[in-house]
Amino acid sequence: MTYEHLSLEERHYLEIELKAGTSITKIAKNLNRSTSTLSRELKRNKGLRGYRNKQANDFAQERHKVKPKAIKLTEEVKDYIDEHLLKDWSPEQIVGRLKDDQSILLHHETVYQYILRDKESGGELYKLLRHQNKTYRKRYGNQHSRNGIPNRVDIDERPEAANKRERVGDWEMDTIIGKAHKGAIVTMDDRKSKLRLALPVSHKKATLVKDAIISLLTPIKDLVHTLTFDNGKEFTQHETISKELECNSYFAKPYHSWERGQNENANGLLRQYFPKSMALDGISENEVIIAVDKLNSRPRKCLKFKTPYEVFENLTGINLRKSVGVALTT
Repeated sequence: MTYEHLSLEERHYLEIELKAGTSITKIAKNLNRSTSTLSRELKRNKGLRGYRNKQANDFAQERHKVKPKAIKLTEEVKDYIDEHLLKDWSPEQIVGRLKDDQSILLHHETVYQYILRDKESGGELYKLLRHQNKTYRKRYGNQHSRNGIPNRVDIDERPEAANKRERVGDWEMDTIIGKAHKGAIVTMDDRKSKLRLALPVSHKKATLVKDAIISLLTPIKDLVHTLTFDNGKEFTQHETISKELECNSYFAKPYHSWERGQNENANGLLRQYFPKSMALDGISENEVIIAVDKLNSRPRKCLKFKTPYEVFENLTGINLRKSVGVALTT
């Protein structure tokens, strides 16, 4: 999804609601816009007789015609930044996509400085950053060995096509656990497109994890070549999964989380929505779908600032949001 300027219809709605005495905050919520976007709209496009939608639209179009491309933090760029921070994009993702969308070059540090100035003046944009002021602690394996996985095939035997990310269909698998081991989310990531799928389960039991994986991947069964697991006992039914999906399964070496580095990183991003302090036995499937949809809609530097959805569709011809029936609630 890309940022769009206010449409004539939105400006018409804004004019009507302002005349009715509706607050900017409520109007912004109804339009799914940030309050700062509407505040700047009124500041830029309000005439002597107040805010009128057609006049505002004319003002905006004239300004767009004459604006230079070699610009920095104009009001319109601030709008773009605000809108995409609300979508949980990082500053690096924002400037990468800004270059594609509007041919505007901006350094991500400029965005951080803009957010810092906003914070110093009492603003709350900084709260939309992924880590805010939290320190990051890398997660490694624990001291206990994992065993008891029947017919485990080591990652060393995984085909080169999967190792080199030459195709869509090589998936890395894991689970994230809720506070006090209450509930879990089964996660998987395609190594080529970076697409993520996930589903909550009430317990981290092998049967439930097996059913979740099969449920998620069956609609795109033809695009499943390999699965790479960690050594958790929840994956002991890997042979059943492989038989059902007609693919091969492999296991990373114990304590070698970097062998599933993409999945580990994406799990960290998903924790933005489901932190370690949160029990996961009460979350709904729809909550997980919404969070995963946000991740798949973010541009990625490693994908040349395309989104996983876009890359997956470009490589397969499949619009996954439609094909698997992703229905978002707002």
